[in-house]
Amino acid sequence: MISSGNSQDGPEPYGPADGIPAFEARLTRHRRSAQVARNHLREFLQRVPGGRALAGDGQLVLGELVANAVVHARVSPGREIAIRFEVVCDHLRIEVHDASSEKPAIRRTADPEDMSGRGLYLVEALSLEWGYGPRPEGIGKIVWALVSPKGGAE
Repeated sequence: MISSGNSQDGPEPYGPADGIPAFEARLTRHRRSAQVARNHLREFLQRVPGGRALAGDGQLVLGELVANAVVHARVSPGREIAIRFEVVCDHLRIEVHDASSEKPAIRRTADPEDMSGRGLYLVEALSLEWGYGPRPEGIGKIVWALVSPKGGAE
């Protein structure tokens, strides 16, 4: 399921899991940024009760969203990507902020030989829901996904 509108679309956060604050970081736009983001998420989820159940799908979703921000965001050189994640009500909320206002779109017709073009399809399949909206603090957008310990769309 995809939603659009402001960055608060989707389930409202009810507060961090067991008092564990959200994680936020800025990353350079580089091909290695997805791996760096996944490492941050893995470390974050080690501190969260039940985090292990969110790690597999969470890392795949985060990696795809960061890769899309690196590859597809048409922005000025030097712009960074921000990542944010928190666990609310046993679900992992992932956000990737970039300076592009271009709407993310699922490419439904990737050929079997294509090496790319399936990222948002994977995000949709592995997330309970996902969406995008404008960044309230400036230019660009936030793409977010909600990952359940039970897997994708329930």
